[in-house]
Amino acid sequence: MSPAGTPAGPRRSVVTGIGVAAPNGLGAAAWWRATLAGRGGLGPLTRFDASGYPVRIAGELPGFVDEEHVPSRLLPATDRVARIALAVAKEALGDSGADPGALAEYGAGVVTASSAGGTEFGQRGLAALWAEGAQRVSTYHPVACFHAAGTAQISIRHALRGPGSAVVSEQAGGIDALARSRRWIREGAELVVTGGVDSTLSPWAWAAHLADGRLSTVADPERAYLPFDRDACGHAVGEGGALLVVEEEAAAARRGAVGYGRVAGCAATFDGAGVPRLREAAELALADAGLGADRIGAVFADGAGLRAADDAEAAALCALFGPYGVPVTAPKSMTGRLGAGGSSLDLAAALFSLRDRVVPPTTGTRRLPAEYRLDLVTGAPRELPDLRAVLVLARGRGGFNSAAVVTAVPKPA
Repeated sequence: MSPAGTPAGPRRSVVTGIGVAAPNGLGAAAWWRATLAGRGGLGPLTRFDASGYPVRIAGELPGFVDEEHVPSRLLPATDRVARIALAVAKEALGDSGADPGALAEYGAGVVTASSAGGTEFGQRGLAALWAEGAQRVSTYHPVACFHAAGTAQISIRHALRGPGSAVVSEQAGGIDALARSRRWIREGAELVVTGGVDSTLSPWAWAAHLADGRLSTVADPERAYLPFDRDACGHAVGEGGALLVVEEEAAAARRGAVGYGRVAGCAATFDGAGVPRLREAAELALADAGLGADRIGAVFADGAGLRAADDAEAAALCALFGPYGVPVTAPKSMTGRLGAGGSSLDLAAALFSLRDRVVPPTTGTRRLPAEYRLDLVTGAPRELPDLRAVLVLARGRGGFNSAAVVTAVPKPA
């Protein structure tokens, strides 16, 4: 109850801080400039010798030095995902201006997405097995890395003693983590670090990607990943992602933080046997936000880069918004698909789009099938002066679908 004895208003969630590590830019500002300029980060894979593989293109983080983000004593106990997560969390908290130490002891928590944590540790284990025998394998624990890569390491570094959790739904995980953070805010948490980062650029992980059969074998980095293109033949893999600081809106406003946008609606569905349910996830997210489709100013699409999956997403968007009904973009064409970091990076892009009233382009795509009837943003960013609400969509391997609606925060009177 409020002090006047009337029911208190809803506890809204607002994003006040963003941290990014992406193949086309380290740090949120550098990445956003590159994204608006259409500068991609795909190129030859250098983190291991890929000369014997049919796919040798990936999105690597430029100039990211692990030792700069983790004390040397922790290097053996962490993998690249943990190191990226720590760097990005530091930026997000700094950007928010929040002081977790000023909150209630259990008022701040962490929920991150993870899909491939442990692959680097697993690679070390395989190397040890090959070189020195099976007795060394027990030194490396992929499952331990899976947990330590995100939530635990961030919690320890920043003394966030509130709830902690990890979600696993591959590319959809960043949205699912955001949904959980909003639920925690509603239940009384004051601040949550959320989102996801990923890195699967090791021989063991690469073998899994190749076995999956979805990687593009095109050798030209600018043509390897073409969401919604008639020539789409798979995707490229990148590393990185984004973490967001989510706070209760009224509390953030009291310390002078306006935020990038509200988390207005979230939803998730799971495909049935031969029945895609991405459209249903979008509809549920809109209903959760209390908005009709006509209120959405732009869509950040999943953009699988495979014709069947792109056909299904285009059909869902056309059914929901009408032919050419809303600007659609897939800036992940510049970074590759980032696993657990993918949809959280799209959320960061959606929030910057709300701030700047501009939508970044989809690069590479030149031959949009006429039957898609999509208003795909290509070539250059598109200014949208009246942009107030954005829909972000994601699909994860295995049938996961997630959708989020983020809206502009009203400026103080």
